[in-house]
Amino acid sequence: MAYVEWGDATNPKVLVCVHGLTRCSRDFDFLAQALADEYRVVCPDVVGRGRSDWLRNKSLYAVPQYCADITTLLARLDVEFVDWVGTSMGGLIGMALAVQPETPIRRLVLNDVGPVITASSLERIGTYLGAAPRFDSIEQAEAFVRFVSATFGSFSDEQWRHLTVHVTRVAADGKLEFAYDPGIAEPFREVQATSNGKDVEMWPIYDGITCPTLLLRGEASDLLTHETALQMSQRGPRAKLVEVPGVGHAPMLMNSHQVAPLREFLLG
Repeated sequence: MAYVEWGDATNPKVLVCVHGLTRCSRDFDFLAQALADEYRVVCPDVVGRGRSDWLRNKSLYAVPQYCADITTLLARLDVEFVDWVGTSMGGLIGMALAVQPETPIRRLVLNDVGPVITASSLERIGTYLGAAPRFDSIEQAEAFVRFVSATFGSFSDEQWRHLTVHVTRVAADGKLEFAYDPGIAEPFREVQATSNGKDVEMWPIYDGITCPTLLLRGEASDLLTHETALQMSQRGPRAKLVEVPGVGHAPMLMNSHQVAPLREFLLG
């Protein structure tokens, strides 16, 4: 498992940032730079994504495997406690770790994810997950990323290029392809099939979390509804809710306006 590290490697205050389903560690470059004066910031590529290896058994692309990998990473870092920022899938991994009796997570930031995953968002993600498109140029790849990631909000051309370059790689024939294993779609399809077109609910996990929790929600998110977010502020860890206007799923933490509530929560 590859990871990117920012800040002082001897700093006992460690922040782990974990990306979404098809994204990678470099999504957190802006956030990491903004917090590197206070934290040792560690951003892993979850197995099957970015620069990390792919699994032979595709059925293992699920939260239990990811939690085991993160536990190994924390042992490598030689730290007992961390603060956590998880976007979408990264938030689900954080929830699964935070509910453990002797969790290493002190403070938890859930970025546009919670214990209810809507059927409509699963359907949307399923339209492109595992399709493995290929591109003749970085411009073609960027156009595709802009299309499937329109819910992220508005970015500069430089930021869109950043969001594209780090999730693509050059294939053996010189074309560009996404740097994630199309096999991650296999367990995703199983979840879709077993949900029978209904929302996926995991309230017992969320209700068991006791650490301070911040919930960041894109105001137009189709994955985390406003109703679910309100419930999350009233039960379990009673997350502090911050909604980001003009953004769907999910806020990408690439500007100071979105980073500010995280910094206040983590350092407050």
